[in-house]
Amino acid sequence: MRNLQEHILQTASDLFYRHGVKATGIDTIIKASGVAKMSLYKYFPSKEALVLAYLQKTGAALLRRLQQELAQAAEPRQQLLAVFGMFAGIANDPGFRGCPFINAVAEFGDQPNPAQQAADEFYRQLLELLTGLAEQAGARQPDLLARQLSLLIAGAMASKQFNIQAGAFPTALTAAESLISVQLEPAA
Repeated sequence: MRNLQEHILQTASDLFYRHGVKATGIDTIIKASGVAKMSLYKYFPSKEALVLAYLQKTGAALLRRLQQELAQAAEPRQQLLAVFGMFAGIANDPGFRGCPFINAVAEFGDQPNPAQQAADEFYRQLLELLTGLAEQAGARQPDLLARQLSLLIAGAMASKQFNIQAGAFPTALTAAESLISVQLEPAA
């Protein structure tokens, strides 16, 4: 029955990403997945549980993809830049509709929600990964560099989503290269 659970989650994930979490009701997911309501609730007792599963699955997939990209770069400095290449590839996909975490969190506003929980966890893991790479590269302030790079990634994703700036990722990559160079220069 694991396949049915995965089928429901994949269907919900596609709908949540394309149409938004709040705009996608349980009945829409049931109809699109072709499952009975009881089957959906057997695996996901609430819409909040389904949203959380969607974002956790998305985060895990992004982190796996990122690890694959990092494995192709020879050294930590190149790996830091490869992170931008991976996110640029996602943003250039014709189906790109923005960062799934930012989109979901924005729909809920200030109220406590599963989207915020999943977004916090994903960005914490991304920040941890960037901090580790910055340490390995020899950055003087790896925590600061990681936070700066994370902000560049989120900003480029938002710019790309709203077409605020053509070439958001090349611009972010140029800024990242500058920040990395400053952090890796010997102290004066």
